Amino acid sequence: MPHTAIDVGLPALGQPFSWAIKADLSRSHLLFTAHGPVRSDGTIETGDVVAQARLTFANLRQAVVAAGGSLADVAQVLIYMTDVADMPAIDAVYREFFAPPYPNRSSAAVAALVVPGMKLEIVAYAVVPGAN
Repeated sequence: MPHTAIDVGLPALGQPFSWAIKADLSRSHLLFTAHGPVRSDGTIETGDVVAQARLTFANLRQAVVAAGGSLADVAQVLIYMTDVADMPAIDAVYREFFAPPYPNRSSAAVAALVVPGMKLEIVAYAVVPGAN
């Protein structure tokens, strides 16, 4: 489901996100999903932030595909990280998974996440194709 980036007149910031995305909801369903660096065996990756980010975004891709979509269907991503200094590394991994027009995005540094050593968690909203 293609989304359209809206030119809101604000400057490009050099980060992989769009200021506003128009999502086509005709014959579609909203998908709400949240992910962290959870391995297939249920354990949590607590290594470096790049490994955690790759696993987290791979988990997101797996969930969106299972719902009948692709990462191109993701309209918004919320990123929670425990260290704001990790943002450039997270951005680099983000670019491996998403292409322009990038989803709308918000990123926030938090004091901690539920699992010690977990450095990021994401929430995503996607518009996936529905039954015709």
